[in-house]
Amino acid sequence: MAARYVLSRSGTQYRFVLKAGNNEIILTSELYASKQGALTGIASVKANSPEDSRYERKNAANGQPMFNLKAANGERIGTSETYSSTQAREAGIQAVKNNGPTAPVDDQA
Repeated sequence: MAARYVLSRSGTQYRFVLKAGNNEIILTSELYASKQGALTGIASVKANSPEDSRYERKNAANGQPMFNLKAANGERIGTSETYSSTQAREAGIQAVKNNGPTAPVDDQA
């Protein structure tokens, strides 16, 4: 299966996840008030994911490595899962860089 953005509804709000070809979630969005807002978020991931400077590498509250993808204006577009090592985090970032720009949208909303 190829990588894809899965757009879904959560109550009255919308969110998307970027799934890798193995169906693992590699990036999760915030909640959006409208479907168009979520689609704009996907477009922002497509535009910003190739740029290494857009990735905020940090540790979660539990100390595990994770990352945020940010837009040019500094706003967070998506958040990763937590990883077991910094090397695993870098592999997650590379997966977003590789898949983010071209993955199709699977609209389930």
